[in-house]
Amino acid sequence: MADLHTPDALLVKNYVDGSEAALATLIKRHESKIYGFIYSKIADRDISNDIFQDTFIKVIKTLKSNSYNEEGKFLPWVMRISHNLIVDHFRKTKKMPMYRETEEFSIFSIMSDDALTIEGKMIVDQVELDLKKLIEELPEDQKEVLVMRMYQDMSFKEISEVTGVSINTALGRMRYALMNLRKIIDKHQIILTN
Repeated sequence: MADLHTPDALLVKNYVDGSEAALATLIKRHESKIYGFIYSKIADRDISNDIFQDTFIKVIKTLKSNSYNEEGKFLPWVMRISHNLIVDHFRKTKKMPMYRETEEFSIFSIMSDDALTIEGKMIVDQVELDLKKLIEELPEDQKEVLVMRMYQDMSFKEISEVTGVSINTALGRMRYALMNLRKIIDKHQIILTN
């Protein structure tokens, strides 16, 4: 049985050589990150589960056909597959992703002020709601990078691997997203502080 310290590349090799347990270890090791990424885009458990399963069906087919050649980059490769399946899903349904209040990271969830008054809580909720609306006004590529970076805590290297763009492009999109957010805030004269 593979332990937790076996590198992904060796687990991939073991799976290709016939070890089903190696694949189970890979899935278990990365499922929360991959599923979390899918769910953050889809916001529907059933569809997210389907895309997660389709992702690993593609992974298995590719590994079984011996056409996998990105040794040492298993997770970014799988994330790119799931990203492409998400894009396919939205193309088929012609819908944009929907974000629900209770199902995404909240910047205020890391604040530990237990003494928030009801008024304070209402202000925090309103600021958070305003910020989400502002993010929705960003171009899709900028919004995608901003959400991955700020809400999913992904590095720019991970973002570039998942989206298939260079790190500099991902950094540029984040920069433009922040600049555009400032313009939108000025345009709507919104105050994002309590």
